[in-house]
This record gives sequence, C-alpha cells and structure tokens, in this order.
Amino acid sequence: MKTKLKIVILLFLAFFTFQSCHDNDDVSTVPDNLEVQNFIWNGLNLYYLWQADVPNLADDRFATQTQMNDFLSGYPVPENLFESLLNKPESLYPASEAVDRFSWIVDDYLVLEGQLQGSTNNNGVEFGLSYKASGSSEIIGWVRYIIPNSDAATKDIHRGDVFYGVNGTQLTISNYQALLFGSNNDYTLNLADINGGAFTSNGKNIALTKTALDENPILVNTVINSGSHKIGYLMYNGFYSNYDTQLNDAFGTLKSQGITDLVLDLRYNGGGSIQTATRLASMITGAFTGQVFAKEQWNSKIESYFEANDPESLKNYFTDKMGTIPINSVNMTKIYILTSRGTASASELVINGLKPYITVVQIGDVTVGKNVGSVTLYDSPTFGKDNRNPNHRYAMQPLVLKIVNGVGFGDYQSGLVPTFQQPEYINTLGVLGDTTEPLLSTAIAKITGTGKIAKPIPGKEFDYFKDSKSANGIQNQMYLEKAPEGLLKAL
Repeated sequence: MKTKLKIVILLFLAFFTFQSCHDNDDVSTVPDNLEVQNFIWNGLNLYYLWQADVPNLADDRFATQTQMNDFLSGYPVPENLFESLLNKPESLYPASEAVDRFSWIVDDYLVLEGQLQGSTNNNGVEFGLSYKASGSSEIIGWVRYIIPNSDAATKDIHRGDVFYGVNGTQLTISNYQALLFGSNNDYTLNLADINGGAFTSNGKNIALTKTALDENPILVNTVINSGSHKIGYLMYNGFYSNYDTQLNDAFGTLKSQGITDLVLDLRYNGGGSIQTATRLASMITGAFTGQVFAKEQWNSKIESYFEANDPESLKNYFTDKMGTIPINSVNMTKIYILTSRGTASASELVINGLKPYITVVQIGDVTVGKNVGSVTLYDSPTFGKDNRNPNHRYAMQPLVLKIVNGVGFGDYQSGLVPTFQQPEYINTLGVLGDTTEPLLSTAIAKITGTGKIAKPIPGKEFDYFKDSKSANGIQNQMYLEKAPEGLLKAL
C-alpha cells in the first residue's frame, strides 16, 4: 500500500469525522470516568465495518459532547458499551441471526499484543473441545498438539489424549472457561479412555503450569519422498508476523530440496496477520508478483474516500520481497491444504486468495468462515500506539474490513468447503507429519494418484464445540499489523 498517502487520508478523515460529530461551540470535556467509553464510541464511529448499521454510531447521533457524555454515562462498564455498539454480536444473538462474531475489547493491551504474536500464558496443551454426547452440556477435550519448550512438553501427555475434567470436575459448556482459562495458572487434567462412544476415567492425571510462552507457528517442516514425488509438508499454526523470517527460511529449505508438491497444513491455524498471509501466498507461488492477492473493503465513509483518492491502497499484492529480503518461492501451480473446523481468518484468506491463480485442493473439514479483518485501536489522538492515554490500558479489536480475492470473491461466511471432506476423529488422530496420519495420507494419495481416502477406525464422531485458540480470548483473527495512524513515525 501507499502508506504515507493512506495515513494522510485517514488522519484527515478522522479530523473531519470528529468535527462533524460535535458542535464546535461545545466546550464540554470528557469526565475522567468516561474516558474509556469516549474512546470506544469514537473509535467505532470512525472504523467499525458496520458503523452505518448501528444507529447509536451515526455521525449525527450527538449534537454536543455533553449529549454524548449523557449517553456514555449509561454504560459504567466499558465492555457493556462496546457490546451494545456492535452489529448483532454473537454474544447477544443466536448463531442464525448474529452478524459480528469476532470483534472484542480488552482491558490490557499488553496482553493483546502478545497474543496476536503467539505469546500467551500457556501450559503448552493445544486442544479441541467436543460435546460428550448429542444434546449434552458435558464436554470432553482432546489434545491436538503440544507446543515445544512448554510445561506440557515435559509431561506425559500427547496428541490424541482425551480429558474429561479439570481438578476432578467434569467439563461443561458453563464451566470450561473458568476451569481451563481462569486466573489459576496451575491445574490438573483428568484423562480418560474412549471406547466407541463411551468415556471412562483411566485414573491418569496430569498436573500442568501456565508460563509465558512464545509459540513458533512452524510446527513441522519436512520432505516426504513417494515414488517420483518430493512432497513438502509444512504444518503452520499461526500467522505471527514476528516469525516471518523463520517462515521464509522454512520455504528456503523446501526449495533447496527440490520439492515437486506441497501440502500446507492449516487445520489448527486460527489466523493472524494479513501481511503474513500475503507473504505466505507469495512463497507458495512466486509467479504473480505485482498482481492482486486480496482487496480490502472498509465501511462506506472510509471506502468512498479511498476509492476517490487512492484506490490502490486498498489492494494487497503478491510480492517477491519482505522489506529488502528476497522471498523464497517454491513455484507451485497446485497446492494441497489441510483444514478443520478450527481453520479461520488469514488461513481462509490464503485459500481464497490463491484460487484465482493456482489449483487449490482442500482436504479436511469446512472452515470457520471469517472473511472480515480487524485492527487494534488504542485510546490516542490517532488510535495508534503513540501518545496513548496513560490512565488505562483498554484497547479494541473491532472488525474494520471485509476482504475479497483478486476476482472479487469473498462471500464464504459459512466456511470454505473442502474438495475432499474428511473430518478428524478423536480415536484416529495419528502422528503429525507421519505418512499414515489420516489427512496427510489422503493428500499423499491424491498427489501420487492412488486416490484412496484413509478410512478411520470405526468409532463415534463427536460434535465440535470449540478449540483452545478460539476459546481463550485470542479469537479467530485476521488483522492489519497496525492502525494506519499508528505509522506516523514512518513519515
């Protein structure tokens, strides 16, 4: 994007918006107890994707700051105001009616910043949650993978292990948040065996401790030789931009080994940086530098201004460099991508963005369906990091844009449907990166021409509930690296 021009445009737009919202003769100030609320309203009024659909965010909603203060005082809890200003949020509407499923607010932006780069308070167990039985409120967990260098990596717990309780208490849809994601850093998982559709405690208990943990999203990077095929297999679990150099190095390794095919495993990838997604797509292809990978669609105020003044700034292009560093591209014209019910956001962006250019074979389950992106807004004059209000650490992560691919398609709210649908079964997960692991085995079969889909061991498929990445507050994200105004230092 043309960053400098975009900054100037948005700064002008912000100034114009604020001036139009309040009478110039109104000299009322914002009381100390309404500073956070005032920040929430102003940020959403300017940036929120559905600003025009929320009457209380209308530009002419308040004639004076005094009127706004009167309105804001009705929401002493900032989180309640934020929720009330969203367009049919999932927390207040049934799934069939909800529009905004992914905007959220935090009271400590330091925690948020870490989460968006893969730094969390974590014991290292990444897991899925499923209903114990149809119609039941009880849930069970199953280990998807263990993060290296974590507390769990030193314990006797592994992919495929099943747990039913925490500290002896059965997990339910009403207590899982408190038990698994509460303030207590120490807890014990109670493990179970699964026989058909029944779970039986096996008496095994694993004590775990959460610590500050940085997750390298590149979990597996290897080459599988099968006949005349050299199949690159990359399991990538988060679009964390501070690992872009390692991602580029991983592709350099695959390129140096002369891979003929590529399997990209995004089944546990909930998303992340739009910039990183663009770079990953460029590493996969290498033939489309300068062509449109994705286009952003903002709310009507910002969209109309950009379209009139700098439409190119709304486009994200395939690239051959990360700054001054050349991108290692493996020049694929066909790619196999593994997905699950936890594949979201920037992962879906890569799939959708590649489809106009190369053949994408999707194997696994239907994805989440998040075709909208967010940005972190701070309480500062420009909503960026500079000159943040020192009186609090609130920040917002509202949805600010919808994203479409190079031919304008972006309507996949119900998820991207696999070419070959194959859900994971708890009782047959297999070892990640092993050629017998069911999803990878299917990809290899399709690549080599044997064509057979791996058959799961007979067992019950349990209804998916949530996973650890979407349930612990990180959400399924696709985000801009920074609010445009936050880049003033680059001018």
